[in-house]
Amino acid sequence: MNEESTNNVQQSFFIALNLFNKHKWYEAHDAFEEIWNSVDGDERQVIQGILQVSVSQFHLSKGNLNGATILLGEGLGRIKTRTNINLGVDLDSFCLCLENLLRKLQYEETLNEKDRPFLKPL
Repeated sequence: MNEESTNNVQQSFFIALNLFNKHKWYEAHDAFEEIWNSVDGDERQVIQGILQVSVSQFHLSKGNLNGATILLGEGLGRIKTRTNINLGVDLDSFCLCLENLLRKLQYEETLNEKDRPFLKPL
């Protein structure tokens, strides 16, 4: 990737990150999908995991607990073995948050605002 495309991906990632952290799940999905199409390897897997988490939260917001649980588990599975990838966010704390949320969904526990996934910049 040349420097211009790297800068474009970084700018797109920042936009997608903000959408995600503002709980604009559908818009975040679209923004991360653009990035997903321009990266490969482990970065692509992590971005796909974040995409799946976005879609899971969209499903959750629509009351689709089963769809949310499945996609959250798939997204977490893609990310947790690749937390060494530097995307400028704390993937370790993100995975801890996702694991807690997944457990709550699986046991149908009450969710609160603190349970929403958040991508913390490094």
